[in-house]
Amino acid sequence: MRYVATLAVALGLATPAGAEGFNQVSDKRTFLSLVDGRELTRFGIKLDVTRDGRIKGRAFGRDVTGAWRWKSGYFCRDLYWGQMDLGPNCQAVKVQGRTLRFISDQGTGQYADLQLR
Repeated sequence: MRYVATLAVALGLATPAGAEGFNQVSDKRTFLSLVDGRELTRFGIKLDVTRDGRIKGRAFGRDVTGAWRWKSGYFCRDLYWGQMDLGPNCQAVKVQGRTLRFISDQGTGQYADLQLR
């Protein structure tokens, strides 16, 4: 049994995103308590997600603008990077310490980890 568990870890199959110490953020109030008055950062990215539904900041030398709403347990956003429309996407949000993980396509797609500062 120990061999199977070791093999699963080595192949990256044992730990789904939710089991990595991240906790699901399931409601708007909790989400706002995390981001209110704080900046979301990652190398080359600085964003503010405001209480009134706006997203603003910069990423890799371009302005980022958009809007967000909380819908059925997901952070749903419309986003522009410079003039490029990145379109709408509803994302699962998880938290671990000062890290927020945004997982695209209602938690089934790619993810990005941003630090709360």
